[in-house]
This record gives sequence, structure tokens and C-alpha cells, in this order.
Amino acid sequence: MTTIAVLDYGAGNVRSAVRAAEAAGAEVRLTADHADIEAADGLLVPGVGAFSAVMAGLEGVDALDLIRARHEEGRPLLGICVGLQVFFSQGREHGVETAGIGLWPGEVTALDAPVVPHMGWSDITAAEGSRMFSGIEDEKFYFVHSYAATDHPAGTLVTTARHGSEFIAAVEDGTTWAAQFHPEKSAQAGAALLRNWIASFPDEDRVSDGGRSPDSR
Repeated sequence: MTTIAVLDYGAGNVRSAVRAAEAAGAEVRLTADHADIEAADGLLVPGVGAFSAVMAGLEGVDALDLIRARHEEGRPLLGICVGLQVFFSQGREHGVETAGIGLWPGEVTALDAPVVPHMGWSDITAAEGSRMFSGIEDEKFYFVHSYAATDHPAGTLVTTARHGSEFIAAVEDGTTWAAQFHPEKSAQAGAALLRNWIASFPDEDRVSDGGRSPDSR
């Protein structure tokens, strides 16, 4: 069975992500143990709240280099909500800048919208050739956020949404995927997305010792 580690760094409401990944057909462990994460086929990085707080939590469990290495090695990685945001190089909240993990260049800033936060179901414009949204391109997804990324990383597939103005709803970069919305709160569409993620795992990652596939990105 496919194994997924949900990174446990003190983020709130992670149990729903665990349950959703289990429902998608994976064996799931909520953990910050590096050996467990290394052995897992996929790593899911949840995130709610402030960009700076999420970065502090990730630093607290020494996860920054672990996430960077997994990305560079081409091993399946999924960021959700602020988990997407911290994959960018910087966040700006209330005038304060916080360095991100830096998988992609770009700054996360306040939504340019008359009503904030953006909370509820929204359409997306799926990137052409998206595997993340295969079969669910016309579905709505559930968003809860006040900040977003708008800089499209070169060489990636970027799916967008609108709330006042356009922002990044999801990024696909080889085996690194990220979603600004919450798949675990997006009913059947979210469940299908998680199944798409698991189906995208390279065969080399479906081994008991967490074997790497560095050329799969």
C-alpha cells in the first residue's frame, strides 16, 4: 500500500488531512520523525494560520532542508493552504517579511479583494495538461485564506482562481504539488485530487524502504 507521511509540526486541523489521505487509499502516519518521512512514498505538508508561524513550526522540527531535499530528489510532495505559500521564497504579512522554504521564487502577499478572507467554494482555471485536476477541471474547491501567491514559477503548471483578482490556486512542479485550497474540505473533488496525487507517484517510490527516484521530476 502507498504510504504517506503528514508532517506533524504543530499545525492545527491536521486530522482531517490524515483522514482524507486514508480515504484516498493510502496508509498514513502523522509524524515529524525524519526516518518515517524518508520511508514514506509521499509527504504532505499541511498549513493554516500565519506564514511566519508555519515557518517557525517547520524550523522547530528541522523540516526545511528535509522538504527541500525531497523536492530536489523528485520524491512526491504536496503542500496544502499555507503549505503551498511557504514553498515560495517569501511571505509578507502586516508589513513583515518572512523567508519561505524557497522551492519557487515569488512573494506571498495579501489578497487584492474587497472581502477578505476568501472563504468558500470557488471555480479554478486548471493548467493545460494538469494531472492534479485530471477529470475534475470543472469542479469547485474550498478556500479559506487571506494571502496568496501571484508569481508563476517558471517551468511549472499553474492553476489559478479569482477572488477580487487572480491568484495561484495550485502548482505542479514534477512530483511537487501544492494547493491553496483545502482538498480535505473539498468533498468528492478534493478526494479525487488526492487520488490523482497518489496515482502520480513514480513506481520507484512504491517500495518499502522509500527508495528515491531523483530523475522523476
